[in-house]
Amino acid sequence: MANHKSALKRIRQNEARRLRNRYYHKTARTALKALRNEENKSAAVEQLPKVISLLDKLAKKNIIHKNKASNLKSKLTKHVNGLA
Repeated sequence: MANHKSALKRIRQNEARRLRNRYYHKTARTALKALRNEENKSAAVEQLPKVISLLDKLAKKNIIHKNKASNLKSKLTKHVNGLA
């Protein structure tokens, strides 16, 4: 266990950030799943900008890699455009 006051504070900060990042990541995964399972094109078109915005925010905060965000956005856009 750490003995320095600053090290104890760093441990508390890291844990708080880890939990916050887990929450953001899980929320994005749930939104992705909902969009992938959407059958209605108009609803999917409505959801797409929100999901893309979520992915951009995650990439900006380094929760996911920027290339992963780009790949997901590309796949989702193709999926939505392919809906009948």
